[in-house]
Amino acid sequence: MSDSSPSALVRQVRKIGPLGLIILLHIAFFWALQSGLVHQVASAIPKEVIATFIVQEKAPEPTPPKAEPAPPKEVKIVKKVVAPPKPIPVTETPAPTAITAPPQPPQPAAPAPQVAAEPTPAPAAPPGPILPKQITSGIEYIEKPNPAYPSVSKRMGEEGVVEFRVTVNTGGRAEKVEITKSSGYPRLDEAARTAIMRAVFKPYIENGKAITVSTVGSLAFKLN
Repeated sequence: MSDSSPSALVRQVRKIGPLGLIILLHIAFFWALQSGLVHQVASAIPKEVIATFIVQEKAPEPTPPKAEPAPPKEVKIVKKVVAPPKPIPVTETPAPTAITAPPQPPQPAAPAPQVAAEPTPAPAAPPGPILPKQITSGIEYIEKPNPAYPSVSKRMGEEGVVEFRVTVNTGGRAEKVEITKSSGYPRLDEAARTAIMRAVFKPYIENGKAITVSTVGSLAFKLN
């Protein structure tokens, strides 16, 4: 038991020398391995070390104070005294007394001579249409009016007398036909108008010259 103590080992190492030291180290390693010292040292070593460095921020530099503006310079105002000019004596000469004539009253203006206004002539009336001469006799037919009896009027038994006024020109033709009295049936009135427009009249002669005239007449519609 005394030989396996650490002090005995040291003495042997001193005697043996370097070779004994190597053997001693191997023996100590195996002894530590058997006793579990290596596992305790390996578990005690930390696997990851996180280090955080805190850097102290610099304090902001103080703003330099603004320079105060220099006070304005005082300028002395020198008052200049100006002496008033001496008055010049003026001698006034009395003006002669003015004689003013009394104002004359304004004369009334002479009235302007009145000019009689000339009457404005009335505008001439536009010439109206020349009316044909109205006659009651003296007109003759060259071709008498031959009215066609409307078939409807025949079936309906319509009869009557149509009175008219006709304007005959210088050529003996009817220019205008006006129904002055109806037969009572429009179909008979229109048949009479058509027949008169187709008739031929003898021109009316006055002072050896044919003129346009207007005359009256009648047509009768009767069933046999």
